[in-house]
Amino acid sequence: MEKATFAAGCFWGVEEAFRAVKGIIKTTVGYTGGRFIDPTYEDVCTDTTGHAEAVEIEYDPDKVSYEELLGVFWETHDPTTLNRQGPDVGSQYRSAIFFHTPEQEKAARESVKRLEDSRAFKRPIVTAITPASIFYPAEEYHQRYLEKRGIKRCGL
Repeated sequence: MEKATFAAGCFWGVEEAFRAVKGIIKTTVGYTGGRFIDPTYEDVCTDTTGHAEAVEIEYDPDKVSYEELLGVFWETHDPTTLNRQGPDVGSQYRSAIFFHTPEQEKAARESVKRLEDSRAFKRPIVTAITPASIFYPAEEYHQRYLEKRGIKRCGL
């Protein structure tokens, strides 16, 4: 099994998108990329912790490639908006790829270049690509939030 960590706005919708992918073993929503130790949802919502709402994914690389996960990531959000996704505003909603290996970093950077070269987006991609750091799982009520409520995506 391998890990991948992505931030693409509201973690509920991002988690739901990845849970639908064959080869995903486990998803966990939480907080990463900040300087605050053991943050809560309320802490992160202040936009002062430096953390992003993110999804940590455990996956079977024999069933799904990291490149395929990157494809889901790009399709799940608008990577051209800085610190914002839809109505959600703040650095906790930033677009970020937190790589766990040099191979993941290379794949992430190559995928950005391909998207930019193809002009898939009208504006420049602002997605941060940074090393994975401590991942703090969110409170239990956030895990599989949309599934528990029978909702398919955020905002519905």
